[in-house]
Amino acid sequence: MPDPRSTVLVVFGTRPEAIKLFPVVRALAQMPGLRVRTCVTAQHRGLLDQVLGIAGLTPDVDLDLMEPGQSLDRLTARLLTGLGEVMDAERPARVIIQGDTATAMAGALAAYYRRLPVAHVEAGLRSGDIHHPWPEEVNRRIIAPIADLHFAPTATAAAALARENVTAGVHVTGNTVIDALHWTQGRIAGEPALAAGLDDVAARFAGRRVILVTTHRRENFGDGMSSIARAIARIADRPDVAVLFPVHPNPAVGPVMDAILGDRPNVARMAPLDYPHFVRALEMCHLALTDSGGVQEEAPALARPVLVMRETTERPEGVAAGTARLIGADEDRIVSEVFTLLDDTGAYAAMARAHNPYGDGHAAARIAGVIADAVGR
Repeated sequence: MPDPRSTVLVVFGTRPEAIKLFPVVRALAQMPGLRVRTCVTAQHRGLLDQVLGIAGLTPDVDLDLMEPGQSLDRLTARLLTGLGEVMDAERPARVIIQGDTATAMAGALAAYYRRLPVAHVEAGLRSGDIHHPWPEEVNRRIIAPIADLHFAPTATAAAALARENVTAGVHVTGNTVIDALHWTQGRIAGEPALAAGLDDVAARFAGRRVILVTTHRRENFGDGMSSIARAIARIADRPDVAVLFPVHPNPAVGPVMDAILGDRPNVARMAPLDYPHFVRALEMCHLALTDSGGVQEEAPALARPVLVMRETTERPEGVAAGTARLIGADEDRIVSEVFTLLDDTGAYAAMARAHNPYGDGHAAARIAGVIADAVGR
């Protein structure tokens, strides 16, 4: 039987977690003496599987806990008991989690109940408002006192941890999403067929400036989503613009967009893109309009301005650097900010040339080195 003292258990369940953890899993696998085990909760089944496919990862344990319409408390209970059983069976030396999902929070708590040390990838992100983003902000705050290794993507994130008296075990590494982005760009360059599904859209929108839209945050459900849809409709009325819109599968998003956007010829609404196609979409776009987290990091790495349809962000580095701007979900504000970047070349250039604060693409190697040292002690 393998020595559990050399085993690390990597836990994840959503598409963003998979994107940001597959470089870490790959780097850990290169560490002599480490036994790497992966457990997916499938909090997002289809979206997760897309990333597993491109990364070539086959999970060692798949809990398959996705259930349409389940409440957060039911999901959390199922995650906590399911992950606890996995940890009892695997008996790892350390548990590794990422980000701010229910999977990450429950994984940390299940590990704590077993006195297992926890490493938190992408630690220290804070918006300062427990309701925005909801429930992610509180998930992060629950994880922080449990983890003993905190991999902060930036100095700003490390400072946020310090304000909560978390200073031991903090390492500033850069964000692993930049590792994933560069790796995927290399795969696409060598195998263009990986992202060829956007060839027709690229031809259809040739000569127009493409705006990439993503939206799925719970705090924008309802009136906020309707406001975003109306803004997209007004932006799409411009003849020089096209909108590329991978629509999140949450039922709070699609029906709203159907009702307001209808069948506009210069709006390409489509199912969520796998990661190679999403990277290509970022490369195609003139700017990104989003309420998600990862896009705030990925777009700056490709010199694309990003307008964030939220009131707060746990990624203030992009705002401070000038590559991202918080604009909220008000229809008129969204339209005004997008039109400014379309019509004012100076304003666009200032954001496109801004410094990317999220790392150099070598975060995973730094993280794996620290974890290998910790397990070896």
